[in-house]
Amino acid sequence: MPTHTRIRMFNTKDTYPNQSLDNDLCQAVRAGNTVYVRGQVGTDFDGNLIGLGDPTAQAEQAMKNIKQLLEEAGSDMSHIVKTTTYITDPRFREAVYQVTGKWMKGVFPISTGLVVQALGQAEWLVEIDVIAVIPDDQA
Repeated sequence: MPTHTRIRMFNTKDTYPNQSLDNDLCQAVRAGNTVYVRGQVGTDFDGNLIGLGDPTAQAEQAMKNIKQLLEEAGSDMSHIVKTTTYITDPRFREAVYQVTGKWMKGVFPISTGLVVQALGQAEWLVEIDVIAVIPDDQA
C-alpha cells in the first residue's frame, strides 16, 4: 500500500501524444501533511494550451491549476511553502512573477526561479511547481 495519495493520475501517452512515452504519473501527491504539485504549465486539465506565445497567460493558467490541485489535496494557496518557476526566456521573468505574486500575495513562500533552454513541449514558456502543507487541524 502506498503511503501517499495520488491526485489526478495520468499517463504520458495522453499528455505528450507527439512523443513515444508511457509513464504513469499524477498531477499532485499528498504525503502526510505535505502536498507536492507537479510542474504546471499553460495547459488546462483537458489538454488545451491557454496563451500560445504569451507567458503571462500561461502563468495564469498554471496558477489556476495549482490552486485547484491544492484544494483537491486538502490544502490551499495560503499553505504554499516552496515554489520553483522555470521560464524559457529571461525577458518573461517580470510578467510571470507579477502573476505568481498576485496569486500568492501574503503567503511568503521560499522561491527558486530558473531560466531553462526549453520545457517538455516547445510551446510551453513557463512551468511552476509548488510544495504546500496541510495544517495539522485539517490533516
